This record gives sequence, structure tokens and C-alpha cells, in this order.
Amino acid sequence: MSMLKSSVGRKLTMAVTGAILVLFILGHVLGNMSIFVGPEGINAYAVHLRDLGPLLWVVRLVMLVVFVLHVWFGIQLTLENRAARPVDYQQKKNLVTTFAAKTMIISGLVLLAFVIYHVLHFTLHVGVDNVDQLAKAYMGEHFDVYTMVVTGFGKAINVLVYVAAMILLFFHVSHGFQSFLQTLGLSNECVQPKYQAVGKFLALVVSIGFISIPVLIMVGIVKL
Repeated sequence: MSMLKSSVGRKLTMAVTGAILVLFILGHVLGNMSIFVGPEGINAYAVHLRDLGPLLWVVRLVMLVVFVLHVWFGIQLTLENRAARPVDYQQKKNLVTTFAAKTMIISGLVLLAFVIYHVLHFTLHVGVDNVDQLAKAYMGEHFDVYTMVVTGFGKAINVLVYVAAMILLFFHVSHGFQSFLQTLGLSNECVQPKYQAVGKFLALVVSIGFISIPVLIMVGIVKL
């Protein structure tokens, strides 16, 4: 606990929790893309998760703690950095920075709001039409995730929100990857450009994977 009181300890916690979240995101996008197999694909994936029983809730609890720590320390470190420089520079020169780096706190907070929206919509089924029918439509007992997702992304506003959030996710992950390595002391001027390229590639793959689902549903390639 004493480590978490220091700036270095909190930065390390941010790096580790960020890495865990990226691994979770990778697994999540792979699971979501099972929708391209058809109703049997993503519905079977959902049933598999449900069959984990208590283990699923343990994973959810761990991820909740990881997510809260990442957000909380991210806000704390940002406020501390701003407090340490209460007066803006008369002439500010960003020698090595990117749009993603300068907007990390903004993209992070917007993604926080999106995660809350996403959980309410696709996990707790808030605002989902015909919930009772969907719950009985697949194998008589399991929730029909395929129909819910296709129906949900049939609304343009849901697609726009999702795509916008995934664009922000691209920026957040792309910078977060190199920030993680820098925090661990594995970065220098020689390898930093390579880390930036790898981070952008990883973020692009994840973002395209997520975005492809609502877009292909919207254009009618994935449909009921």
C-alpha cells in the first residue's frame, strides 16, 4: 500500500493494470468476432461464458478492480502533474509528443463513460427491446445474444457511439503501449519509434475488430 502513495508506484500500477486491460480487450474482441460465424457462434460463446458460473464473477470482479485502479490513478496523476505546473508556459514546445499522448485523460474518461453505457446495454440489457423474447429465443433458456447485437446496431445512434468510442480506444491503446514500456524502463530514443509503430498496429487491429461488427451489421452483411 505504501508503494501506491508514491508517484512511481502509481505509475507502475497504471502500467500493469493497463496491460491487463489490453489483454482483456484482445480476448473480448476475439469473442465478439464470433458473431461472423452466425447465431450459433456468438450464442455458443455467450453460453460458454455463462457456464463458467462463479468463475465468471471472479473474473468480472478482478477486472472491475483493475479498471477502477487504472482510472483512479490516471486521474490522480493527471491532477498532480497539472498542480505541479499551475502556470502555463509562455512558450510551450512539445519536442516528443503526439495527439494520443496529449489527450490520454480525455480519451480515458470518455472510454469510462462508454464502458458504463456498454455494460448497461449489452450485459444488463437496459433499453433492450423484447428482453423476455430474446431470453427464450435461443435453446429455450439462454439469451439470444446474436439477435440482441444485430438489433441494437440497427440503430444509427448506437453505431455512431460505438465507432467513436473505438476511435478513441485506438489513440488510448496506441500511446498506452509505449507508455507501459517506458514506465518499466524498457524504452529509449532508439527503440521508441519501433514501440510507437507496434502500439499503433496493436491498437489498429483491436479497433478495426470492434468497429467491423456494427459497421457490417449497419450495411446489412451481418443480419437476422
